[in-house]
Amino acid sequence: MWYKANARLEDAEEKMKVFKLRKLYRYFKNWMVHDFVVEHNHMLHTQETTHMLSSQRKVSEIHCQQIDLADDAGLQQRSSFDLMSKEVGGRTNLGFTRLDQKNYLKKRRQNSLVNGEAGYLLQYFQKMSLDSPSFYHAYQMDVEDQITNVFWADARMLFDYGYFGDVVSLDSTYCTNSSYRPLAVFSGFNHHRKAVIFGAALLYDETAESFKWLFETFLEAHKQKTPQTVFTD
Repeated sequence: MWYKANARLEDAEEKMKVFKLRKLYRYFKNWMVHDFVVEHNHMLHTQETTHMLSSQRKVSEIHCQQIDLADDAGLQQRSSFDLMSKEVGGRTNLGFTRLDQKNYLKKRRQNSLVNGEAGYLLQYFQKMSLDSPSFYHAYQMDVEDQITNVFWADARMLFDYGYFGDVVSLDSTYCTNSSYRPLAVFSGFNHHRKAVIFGAALLYDETAESFKWLFETFLEAHKQKTPQTVFTD
């Protein structure tokens, strides 16, 4: 009991000090350093986990080349990361984490839709629009006039959504093999309980901005008809 009472007393004294400092600050609009203690009263970080701090992590140029070679050869990210870790004697000596490796590859693939690929895609959309005037497509450009997000829905998709679009499922877990761009698919069920597609999109990434554009474009394609329920992954 004495310990608890003493702790409450010390806490009250600390609060009074803070109150006095605030009161002095109110009057003088200034602070004065009376004492400075360099030592910390707790351990900042253990030596075994300092490599996980953001300030200590960096993918070197040599490791970037190794990551590129492993990715071009089709080696899984986990396998290439484990291999590089063994080469330097463990993950603590590597200097970066698997997340840093993933972010590096993602950044490298940001411009995966080069002009040639984008040109073929637009030619396909143009052909589909000529074959079926109801075909809908839209794409978003970045500040460098590069295509980022792409959405399309053919006549059948638009027709099915008009009848069976009350309940919609959005699945973005699919990824293309070469560029790892998320493939988002809007789907549902018809009156025969068979799966139907309401639209599809290739996304630049899975950020809130990309999904905001996706939902707005989806509603525009379907004449602003909103579903009653949406299931997502």
